[in-house]
Amino acid sequence: MDSQPYISGFRPADSDPLSRFLPALDDGVISAWLSHLNRPSAWLLDPFGFSPRLVLEAARSGYRVLVTANNPITRFLLEMFANPPAQSEFIAALADLGAVKKGDERLESHLQSLYLTSCEKCDQPVYAHSFLWRKGAETPYARIYECKSCGDSGERLATEDDAERAKKIAATDGLHRSRAFEKVVALNDEDRFYAEEAIQHYLPRPLYVLTTVINRLDSLNLAPERKRALTALILLACDAGNTLWAHPAERPRPKQLSTPNQFREHNVWMMLERGLSLWAETVSPVTIEAWPNKLPESGGVCIYEGRLKDLANVVKKEIPIEAVIGSVPRPNQAFWTLSALWAGWLWGREAVEPYKVALRRRRYDWAWNATALHSAFDHLKELLPDGVLFFGLLPEPEPPYLASVFTAASSSAFSLQSVALRTEHDPVQVVWKKEQRTQSVDAVVLENVLQDYLKLRGEPARYLHLHSAGLVALAESNLLKNSDLEFDEALRKTHAMFESALKDERFVHYSSGENIDTGFWGLSPDQAKEESLSDRVEMSIVTYLQKNPQAIYLEIENDLYSRFTGLFTPSKGLIYAVLNSYAEKESGSWNLRVEDIASARREETESISAMLESIGKRLRYKVRRQDKLLLWEESGKPAHSFYVMASGLISRALDATTSDTILVLPGGRAVLIAYKQERDPSLAERMKNRRVVKYRLMRAISEVQVLMRESFDEQISSDPVEQESSGQMIMF
Repeated sequence: MDSQPYISGFRPADSDPLSRFLPALDDGVISAWLSHLNRPSAWLLDPFGFSPRLVLEAARSGYRVLVTANNPITRFLLEMFANPPAQSEFIAALADLGAVKKGDERLESHLQSLYLTSCEKCDQPVYAHSFLWRKGAETPYARIYECKSCGDSGERLATEDDAERAKKIAATDGLHRSRAFEKVVALNDEDRFYAEEAIQHYLPRPLYVLTTVINRLDSLNLAPERKRALTALILLACDAGNTLWAHPAERPRPKQLSTPNQFREHNVWMMLERGLSLWAETVSPVTIEAWPNKLPESGGVCIYEGRLKDLANVVKKEIPIEAVIGSVPRPNQAFWTLSALWAGWLWGREAVEPYKVALRRRRYDWAWNATALHSAFDHLKELLPDGVLFFGLLPEPEPPYLASVFTAASSSAFSLQSVALRTEHDPVQVVWKKEQRTQSVDAVVLENVLQDYLKLRGEPARYLHLHSAGLVALAESNLLKNSDLEFDEALRKTHAMFESALKDERFVHYSSGENIDTGFWGLSPDQAKEESLSDRVEMSIVTYLQKNPQAIYLEIENDLYSRFTGLFTPSKGLIYAVLNSYAEKESGSWNLRVEDIASARREETESISAMLESIGKRLRYKVRRQDKLLLWEESGKPAHSFYVMASGLISRALDATTSDTILVLPGGRAVLIAYKQERDPSLAERMKNRRVVKYRLMRAISEVQVLMRESFDEQISSDPVEQESSGQMIMF
């Protein structure tokens, strides 16, 4: 298997519409991969339709993309992102809605009055931005507001009036709740119970606002484009009105339809107003057509409103698919259930019918995910010719998710070509190829595979990386699933293999927990291994900056990723730790600091070594050099030994010295070494009893008029490495 370089992109804003439910993918990744494919105007297939942004980026790169969109909400998002109405249409749509009469008052005034509270400081009426609730309570315990009269703002305890207003609205809740689920399912529908259960995740006040607004959407005589704009705003309000908004935001990306113990009730009208900025779009529009309409060769998106298995019979005859792209789904019961609910509210029961299974299912485990993905891969097998590549992105990776995806693909006619993994916070990038698999099975000793990976890494790894290395080997040898096993049994068997392998005495588990997926895994000290990944990355960055002054970050990152590929991709945290240690950023470019230019550092290390010699002689020691060590001797025996270093290659320094050697280094390396210890528990263990002294401290000691042996140890301990660390660095 080839080790592909990780493709780095640009992280989009998290404030995109419904971004908490959509895959967290970087912009620029799919277009970079397609540039290597280099077949503009060719047909691509997204069999999942899970990420509208990914599909549109491919279309804007000049490709024609056929996407299956079974979920009516993601289909609507795809259409909106491709060609949103003008900003003026959104503004006019909300104005039209707000001007509708509710009795004798405007609808906007009526709905905003539901969120009235009083300023704690000046007692003036003010609209709450949100109310805070405890799960199961009848009234809110706090409110968040911003008073324009006196400037008071923030979280304040709820008042008796706030509680009474909530109770008054709840008194008429039954009628609005009944109307809400009747837009999703009929009264005699067997799925009525599931719709009612889903709607329980809406409090009475936001549900009243939503049903009122949605009824007006149906009755307003709006032009199609303006109605589309208003529908988009109401969709955001549908999400803002549920109880899945934890307070504080401990679960920013909910997967289960479960109300947190403390949650936020948004002011739904304010969220409608906020939608005006969220839907603002500046990128070029994309042609959207419904299957089987044709697309221009310049690119666009063709939406198939159905399931992949129904598409397989016709596409192979009519459309030559050159590659498959897509964000591989992971279970999201919250979004899938709410999508069915919102589709009914916005477009009626007919829109829900093809997607009603999402209402019924409450439990999605990894075996279910593997089974569903296997079905998709099998349909792709029938649809695609041999040799077609599938570039898949696996967001929010975790071991069971990767196991389910790799097992599903491996048990179909898709062979693993490459895997690139950066951190657990970044999508895994995988390439499969559709080809006939041989039935022969190569023997794999999982313990040896994991040991080899850790040897090459040269330092402990998170379990996710180790697990991925093992999955790759098992997939390549066709050992993830036998044909006679169900997927739940196959996944259990794979997990048991890892548990058994990691019991081997060659491995060390750095964790406070017993589960194998916690902490770090490394090799026992007696195992030979390569120089640590972090040290190799440090050397590569410094070498690149020496040859390429005024380099921008992306240039540095791309060079690194071409050198450290696959499962050895360095994190942004490590890259920035090295850059901040050696370089300065000015006008977007990175340059080595003057003192970190190689010639300057050589002069400085010589200066520090000479200074140590002088201090040793002042303390009446015999001073001599031995290779890279500087020794202070008394009666022919070493009293102190020093190792002067200019870099942060701390592992190399530890290997070259004994435990009583004092390491002397530039202050600029202190934060880098502290960071390396945080990401490498084996290094932290080795550093526990090692003394590190910075250049600046040695300079200060050399200027002391009276030096005494008795106080020297105390003096060199007065400026520990940890004091240099400040702020929060991106971890791992």
